[in-house]
Amino acid sequence: MKNVLKKFYNTYFLIFSLMLIVAALTWTVPPGQYDRTEQNGQTIAVADSFHAVARAPQGIGQALQAPIEGFSQCAPIIAFILVVGMLFTVIERTGAINTVIKKVSYYFSHHPRQRILFIPTCIFLFSLCGALFGMEEETLIFIPIFIPLALSLGYDTVVGMSIPFIGAFTGFSSAFINPFTVGIAQTIAQLPMYSGWQYRLLVWFIFTSVVAGFFTWYGEKIRKHPSKSLTAKLDVTRRAEFNIINDVVVDESFHLTRAHKLVLLSFLAGMGLLFYGVIRYQWYMNEIAAVFLGVTVAAAYFGKLTLTETTDAILDGSKNMIGICILMALARSIVILATNGHILDTFLHTMTQGLSGMHPIVASQAMFFVQTLLNFFVASGSGQAVLTMPIMVPLGDLLNVSRQTVILAFQFGDGWGNPILPTAPVTIGALALAGISYTAWVKWFMRLEIILIIMSLLLLIPAYYIW
Repeated sequence: MKNVLKKFYNTYFLIFSLMLIVAALTWTVPPGQYDRTEQNGQTIAVADSFHAVARAPQGIGQALQAPIEGFSQCAPIIAFILVVGMLFTVIERTGAINTVIKKVSYYFSHHPRQRILFIPTCIFLFSLCGALFGMEEETLIFIPIFIPLALSLGYDTVVGMSIPFIGAFTGFSSAFINPFTVGIAQTIAQLPMYSGWQYRLLVWFIFTSVVAGFFTWYGEKIRKHPSKSLTAKLDVTRRAEFNIINDVVVDESFHLTRAHKLVLLSFLAGMGLLFYGVIRYQWYMNEIAAVFLGVTVAAAYFGKLTLTETTDAILDGSKNMIGICILMALARSIVILATNGHILDTFLHTMTQGLSGMHPIVASQAMFFVQTLLNFFVASGSGQAVLTMPIMVPLGDLLNVSRQTVILAFQFGDGWGNPILPTAPVTIGALALAGISYTAWVKWFMRLEIILIIMSLLLLIPAYYIW
């Protein structure tokens, strides 16, 4: 993971510029707010309560303080990111991951017909995790594994990053029982928990199939023509690190030792505990980071690293993540300025006012675009549900848009924009880990983004007749 931020400076400038633009908007956009109330432990907006408030323009002083407050508000995910860096640097130095990657690559090199199943199988697995328990931030833990694994199979860094990152986002955006989006939204809408799952399951399968097919097509194209990759130059350097030539591992002298197996078992045990805690007890960043920290200690012990080697690995892993943490604080500062300047609710109110008089199908599609635009400021699925559902649900009732359809539009709008939003923490983290420029990624991903948007609009049509 060394030097992954070498060419990532443009993203810092972009996000900082967006922060200044939002600060400037607080001087011109009419300020306003919705009243808030407590419901089932959530602070939610009250429909039809929007009112003007005193202007609170955000000047240079506030703009410079916003990133500092961003660090405070992002503290749990920053701690999680630092622990991720520690964990994988420790495991990497035990040699366990490199050995597994070489064994998998060697297997597929000698069974090429089965390699075609690698990408779709993995994407479906990560998508299922996103659909079942909202896997999102947790995907960052897998990117350092899948990038070298994808390279060893003849693919590129984009495929390696996208398998866990886009795979989980696909499931998250089209989830059928995700408690952090569907669960919260249905609770606010006073619908039975996870009702309507049948159509959502079909939607999930359709989206996941399309995404898996897209990356399988792209991966096979890159395997045959590596020069067409978005990360072609970077891949050459990384392939050399793993001693890979023409997608075949040259060095066959690898063996999983007892220490390697114990390290891997400790990692798998940690992931099992993570899944159980998230599903059973709704664990979030603090609990997940604590599990990974425990796995870090166990991996160092089972991997027979000395105290000095362990300390060096922990410090080096943390250093590699500092740039990502700064980006997350900057991204959060955009939301802070919009909230403190009282313009976030103004944007929501203005966009929802334009929905009156529309046909229910068109209205549901318009709701999708409203949620997508709001996702720029509220990249959290649960946060956006709490902000928008109390307003969108009664609006849907007036427009004859069923509450289930309103929630489906929210899911699509909350999810599909995340892979290209500079304010989405996971997106910023994933790109930084992969060493991919934000602008280059957005330009490359836009093809799939357009496909996902069109599919969302089309899949909202049957919802009108089903619900």
